[in-house]
Amino acid sequence: MAHPSGKYAALESLREQAVALRRAGHSLRQIRDELKIFNNDILNQLVKGEPPPEWTKRPRAKDDLRERARELRLQGWTYNEIQAELGCSKSSVSLWVRDLPHPEPKCTPEEQRARMNAGLARLRASQDRERVATKQEASAAIGDLTDRELFITGVALYWAEGTKDKPHARRESVEFVNSDPGVISVFLAWLDLLDVTRDRLHCRVMIHETADIDAAEHYWADLVGIDRALLGKTILKKHNPATVRKNTGAAYRGCLGIKVRQGADLYRRIEGWWCGIVGAATSAG
Repeated sequence: MAHPSGKYAALESLREQAVALRRAGHSLRQIRDELKIFNNDILNQLVKGEPPPEWTKRPRAKDDLRERARELRLQGWTYNEIQAELGCSKSSVSLWVRDLPHPEPKCTPEEQRARMNAGLARLRASQDRERVATKQEASAAIGDLTDRELFITGVALYWAEGTKDKPHARRESVEFVNSDPGVISVFLAWLDLLDVTRDRLHCRVMIHETADIDAAEHYWADLVGIDRALLGKTILKKHNPATVRKNTGAAYRGCLGIKVRQGADLYRRIEGWWCGIVGAATSAG
């Protein structure tokens, strides 16, 4: 049976060799291969306290942020202020500057709040610019739509948002309701592609009774391209005093309902087109 002191002596000898290799600029992998130590826990213990050589340190994208965070901390900035200024997480700030002494406050609470608000404003502005840039890039990627692409888009849009026939309620009619003017515009362009003329459309507004009904009716009539007088009777939603409405303001225009007169045959075609899309998509693999 091996004496414990022999085991400790062997470990100490390994540690001396590992430390010497580490100080000579070896990486952990090189030390592992040199000393034939394939247990990571033991290997890390042998070189514990020895900094890695510079050549093994990979440049990190956040190095500049880290240095700036340390500068601001030395100037007396708080974690929250640094986070708002640099637009990074508070946990990252803590990791970067936790070895620095806690600074004494160099400004009043009011000044701190002003600095925080300014930093948050810069952060939100940066996020807004990034959001807008992403949307613009994605929008440009679509380009022009072919008739076939618009056709398939319209079928999918109707099947997601339009009225559908049910076994318990036979509704072979084309009826579409939505509050998004973009969705309505695409639906109208699709109907144009199918040669469904405006005189076949029965349109009416559906809106909360406390909204600006007159403005909403004019808006939707202009979007469809018809005279306001041709709209059907507007459907008003009763106001519930116990409900706090969020769909308020000038941008709220309710919904527009569109029904295609004599649309039974068109509905059957839409259902068939949708079944064709589903069949093609599920058999594509």
